[in-house]
Amino acid sequence: MASVQLGIDNLLATQPAWLTTARVGLLSNQASVDACLRHTRDRLLEYGARLTAIFAPQHGYFGEQQANMVESDDFVDPRLSIPVFSLYGQTRQPTEAMLSHIDVLVVDLQDVGTRVYTFGTTLAFCLEAARSHDVLVVVLDRPNPIGGRLCEGNLLDLELRSFVGYFPVPMRHGLTMAELARLYNEAFEIGAPLQVFAMNGWTRDMVFRQTGLYWVPPSPNLPTPESTLVYPGQVILEGTNLSEGRGTTTPFELWGAPFLKPERISKFLAHRELSGCVLRTARFIPSFDKWQGKSCAGFQIHLINPELYRPYSTSLTLIQAVLTCHREDFHWISPPYEYEFNHLPIEIILGSTDLHTQLEAGVAIQELERSWQPQLDEYHQLRRPYLLYP
Repeated sequence: MASVQLGIDNLLATQPAWLTTARVGLLSNQASVDACLRHTRDRLLEYGARLTAIFAPQHGYFGEQQANMVESDDFVDPRLSIPVFSLYGQTRQPTEAMLSHIDVLVVDLQDVGTRVYTFGTTLAFCLEAARSHDVLVVVLDRPNPIGGRLCEGNLLDLELRSFVGYFPVPMRHGLTMAELARLYNEAFEIGAPLQVFAMNGWTRDMVFRQTGLYWVPPSPNLPTPESTLVYPGQVILEGTNLSEGRGTTTPFELWGAPFLKPERISKFLAHRELSGCVLRTARFIPSFDKWQGKSCAGFQIHLINPELYRPYSTSLTLIQAVLTCHREDFHWISPPYEYEFNHLPIEIILGSTDLHTQLEAGVAIQELERSWQPQLDEYHQLRRPYLLYP
């Protein structure tokens, strides 16, 4: 039995007037299901909603697209004969033509609590478009699978604003989608018509396994709740020539490269604290993506205490270990990355032009954390008015 009641349940319990009178669009994907695995689309239709358009985020409406910058096409829903508009294709923001089909845009997406995960930026783009075209945005809330208490990392430098980082929030932002919507709309002054439907029973210290809900992967490379727990750090490897485990059954938990010498890395890490996890040496052969078909040496991250685990600082430490032990083989990959062609992908991911050079210079991770703590404290104060849960 699920201990958390989702936003879709509270929407249908409230039954606002627009539910059956307005033309409704739905931004969703395969993970937009309730505690009984019923899709939000079907639940809205059961309550008499006039569903006139569907919108799909990155990875497609069915979540079948694997990689970054692999676009999805628009199509017509064969059952409802309504358009399904891709927001990761010819455009990443709803156009006037798309919004002409609807009066209300319902957003029901499972986010993963990480700045670079593109669903948050898609939400911001929808709010901006809705403001310009007088469309009400309704956000149905879902758990942040990595909890909502802890925040980690430097805030995004706005010079590096991109589809994987739109507003100055830390890598691990500690918010749900409804809270993000409130923060974006008010603190960052989008000013769109907005209504949110919160959850019941979710608290900020909960990780996904504690909710009692089924996990449906919101994208192909986050197959389990555990993969979301390591993702805020291991996603950094996308900006390097290290495999982040794509093409394996445990993406983001496995990492490595053919040139890696695990014994060197273990020696480097012996005097550095990696709280809440254990590293196990491993070999793997990615079936696609970086080092496809090559035997990679590396490690699997095993979580032993999610409350103590700090994914961002842990992965920065791992990268610094590889920089130190394999300087001749390691490199930052070149653009493009998520439609950005000028900055290095690592700069876009980290939200900083100099953090990766500080890692190269051997600056201690604890010193880096101290340097961004004042802005992280300011962020905690900024987000406080928009929190919905204890």
